[in-house]
Order: sequence, then C-alpha cells, then structure tokens
Amino acid sequence: MSKINDFLTEAGTFFLATVDGNQPRLRPLGAHIEMDDKVIFGVGDFKNVYKQLQVNSLCEIVACKKDGHWLRYTGKAVFETDYKAAEAMMEAIPFLKNIYNEKTGNKLMCFHLEEATAVDIPMMGEGESLI
Repeated sequence: MSKINDFLTEAGTFFLATVDGNQPRLRPLGAHIEMDDKVIFGVGDFKNVYKQLQVNSLCEIVACKKDGHWLRYTGKAVFETDYKAAEAMMEAIPFLKNIYNEKTGNKLMCFHLEEATAVDIPMMGEGESLI
C-alpha cells in the first residue's frame, strides 16, 4: 500500500470516479492517509459522492505524476466503521477540521478499496502492478 500512498502524495490531486444511476461522475480529491496497511480516503457525508458510493461501491481512482506516470486504482469502496481513520486524517490534514466538526454538522466518512487492482502506467509501455 505504501507505493500507492506515495504515488498519490506525489501526484497531489487525484480523481475519483463513481456511478450515479447510469451516469459516471468524476471529481478531484486530495485527502488520503496510509493506516493499518490500507490507503484511506475521505469524503463528506453530505456530498453526492458519499451517497453514490453507498448505492454502488465500485469506483476508480486515477492520479498523474509530472513524470508522465499515471495510477489506475480500482476496487470496491468499503467505509470504515471506526471513526479513528477520520480523526487520523484530520490530524494529518488540519484544514479538514474547519469543514468536519460539530458546529458544521458535517462528518468525514473514510473508506478504503477492497478487491482492488492498482497499476502504475508509464506514458509509453506496460504498467506495473502495485498490489
């Protein structure tokens, strides 16, 4: 998982694709941490992305680095049942505390991918599995 986490960190912004009915949806994200041998991602409980993943957990994350390599990380989103991942993410990324707190009523929901594949793909050539 460290290779995936490191790739996402170097890329900075990455994109999460979900399904909304029969329409694909894509949005930029950046919040992630490595914890308990998993790459953990965070989304707000009030956002459509969270609702879409509740209905259909299949998703894909794509990130690109400046060197031309890109990552395709595909699997099923599994939400953490313990809030410790959200707390760890907010400690690692402090500005999230301004969005997710008792005053706003917003809750950070964290998930990881299971039944996943991850491939580091150079601009030209074959990809390398990271899992």
